[in-house]
Amino acid sequence: MMLHRRGCPGAPHLLLSLLLLTAWELGSGQLHYSVPEEAKHGTFVGRIAQDLGLELAELVPRLFRVASKDPGDLLEVNLQNGILFVNSRIDREELCGRSAACGIHLEVIVEQPLQVFHVEVEVKDINDHPPVFPESKKRISIAESRPPETRLPLDGASDEDIGVNSALTYRLNPNDFFALDSPSNHEQMSSLSLVLRKSLDREEIQEHSLLLTASDGGKPELTSTVQLLITVLDVNDNAPEFDQSIYKVRMPENASNGTLMIKLNATDPDDGTNGDVVYSFRRPVSPAVLYAFIINPNNGEIRIKGGLDFEEKKSYEILVEAVDNGNVPMAGHCTVLVEVLDVNDNAPEITITSLSLHVKEDAQPNTAIALIRVSDRDSGANGQVTCSLTPNAPFKLVSTFKNYYSLVLDSALDRESVAAYELEVTARDGGSPPLSATARVSVEVADVNDNAPTFAQAEYTVFVKENNPPGSHIFTVSARDADAQENARVSYSLVERRVGERALSSYVSVHAESGKVYALQPLDHEELEVLRFQVSARDAGVPALGGNVTLQVFVLDENDNAPALLPAAGAAAGSRGGGGGGGAGVSASELVPRSVGAGHVVAKVRAVDADSGYNAWLSYELQPAAGGARSPFRVGLYTGEVSTTRALDEADAPRQRLLVLVRDHGEPPLAATATVLVSLVDSGQALKTSSRAAMAAAAAGASGAAGGAAALVDVNVYLIIAICAVSSLLVLTLLLYTALRCSAPAAEGACGPGKPALVCSSAVGSWSSSQQRRHRVCSGEGPPKADLMAFSPSVPPCLGSAVGTVQREEDSEYLQEVSSNFKIRISKYSFIFAYVV
Repeated sequence: MMLHRRGCPGAPHLLLSLLLLTAWELGSGQLHYSVPEEAKHGTFVGRIAQDLGLELAELVPRLFRVASKDPGDLLEVNLQNGILFVNSRIDREELCGRSAACGIHLEVIVEQPLQVFHVEVEVKDINDHPPVFPESKKRISIAESRPPETRLPLDGASDEDIGVNSALTYRLNPNDFFALDSPSNHEQMSSLSLVLRKSLDREEIQEHSLLLTASDGGKPELTSTVQLLITVLDVNDNAPEFDQSIYKVRMPENASNGTLMIKLNATDPDDGTNGDVVYSFRRPVSPAVLYAFIINPNNGEIRIKGGLDFEEKKSYEILVEAVDNGNVPMAGHCTVLVEVLDVNDNAPEITITSLSLHVKEDAQPNTAIALIRVSDRDSGANGQVTCSLTPNAPFKLVSTFKNYYSLVLDSALDRESVAAYELEVTARDGGSPPLSATARVSVEVADVNDNAPTFAQAEYTVFVKENNPPGSHIFTVSARDADAQENARVSYSLVERRVGERALSSYVSVHAESGKVYALQPLDHEELEVLRFQVSARDAGVPALGGNVTLQVFVLDENDNAPALLPAAGAAAGSRGGGGGGGAGVSASELVPRSVGAGHVVAKVRAVDADSGYNAWLSYELQPAAGGARSPFRVGLYTGEVSTTRALDEADAPRQRLLVLVRDHGEPPLAATATVLVSLVDSGQALKTSSRAAMAAAAAGASGAAGGAAALVDVNVYLIIAICAVSSLLVLTLLLYTALRCSAPAAEGACGPGKPALVCSSAVGSWSSSQQRRHRVCSGEGPPKADLMAFSPSVPPCLGSAVGTVQREEDSEYLQEVSSNFKIRISKYSFIFAYVV
């Protein structure tokens, strides 16, 4: 069969037609050649000049040329040797479709005199297309009650070749339950039937997996497979049955929308809802069927929906199923073969079959968005349609077949930049004047979770005063997500960790939606100065994206701790006070010889403040004595040392009550008071008291006695003689005192395990700042605290050694008195005093 040329004849053909009308002596002849499709360039077809009886030498002078009605220069003649050869690729399926005969008609024209020869070149089909199934996997449901010989329709494969190359045979993998029923060769249908050979038992086998193979008749043969997954339903009903298994209908192509094409009837012998039948197209449904037809689910009427076009599609194969409304639905099937009758109409049409007009922004280039079919019911040039797209970026039209295009993605999308596109598809035919049709396509860019929540800063610094109310709002974090909807819905959470021995969530919490950070409990600067943690922001996308921000919360110190008095030897510490008033504490009584001069240190008041900075900077002040009498004592402003301001005399009261006020520098300042009882004694009484204390310490074996013994070694022989001359009564008294002291626990004055020991701040000075910015304070419980700046008095490193210190002080007083009586050198006295202190 010769194919009509799809374009308008060119100028040479018009000139040739005029010459044919005026010339009477025309050569005539008919040559037949054959060539296989897909032949390579230069393949020999025939000696056309020799077969036409033309001399090679006269081909050029006589203007030998070959004209073809088919598009493209598929064949060409070598004017040097007169051989017809293949010039370009010949695709039989593209040239002739599925026509049984396919040929290329050539007109050979020579002039002087004018002769026209007709040459027919048959294009032979080769097996270059394998069979193709509509889908690679098909699911079929069948009730276990269906009897043997039940037929289940299958979708056959299609082959673009013709003849033997398109003769398909089918085979099914061996099994005990199903067999394949192939259609006879004279029936041009693609459907098959699966025949049940043996009754099914769902309790034995719930699903059968079969492999259907289609092979064409080419050499070598090409094959294709489809996997059949047959699910056995546990029911025992009757399936609807159609009057016929195949219906044939003829419809003109200009049938209007809504025209009734056929009314199907399927009956179900069951009662009630099990006998109610619903009609539908059997899936998968071809887009062409969906576009052209609609079926009434209640009465089985199939009507024209989208119009028919003979030039586009000459026939339709509609697979229909009738499903009852039982608990486990049963289905019956039939096939409707629609033959479209040709009529002449001339309206260009554009059909857009949407695959997905919501394109994800991460879709890859060349992703198909929609299928576009353009058609013109005219013929020739008026029926040749070209298609264009405006605007182009970021989409393009790709021609997939004659008059078929795909709207594909040409470049990357970004929803955050452009959320939707309005496209216009224009189809224009080759007529004069040309006719065109347009169609608008709206493509929405669907959001994907490609943006993580981000914070304006990577770290925030927050200042919070201590003693805040529980649940107070201290900060608000906010993250922004450039995505949309769920992908942009941000929730906040703490990045849990341990803060010391406690979980972070016991200190702070964050509201999941607002991002407000709350302090769950009052913060204590003395316990925690800096709280550093992270807040995580995660969106609701899948998978979720997130980001973290660091919050550094500085707990600002407030003056909420009054100075705490450290106990001196044999006395209790002072109580806390506030607001400048303070409480009163009792310090140990001190015995001071009246012979001491100005500047003699009588006692030392020791205190610490748990606050930091100015709130912990302590000052000491001696309260005025009652009655306005001037006291012979003073206290160091920052050392707490109580010393004499002048030499004592007999006019001074024998008992002095000194009230020392310890005040910090906070706003408002807090204070505590300590009472120091000073007893003024004669030098002899002071010596006796010191001697008794020294001997008692030596008998108890305390650390202070050891220091006193070391001092006594350095005293000269006069000091030893004086001690030995003490009266026997004093010796008995000392022995009794020693016995009482020995009965007390020896470890009472040591810093060791057992009872928690109170560790004092560093004795560097009253106003000091550590190089490592750490000042350890031990209160017998809890971890040491670290301050940015610490102010503390000079105190001994451990309160447990206070007893030894007091004992050494008593020994010192005793040694001083003895040295004074026996006129010991000042150097000896200074050495012993320095050793004790």
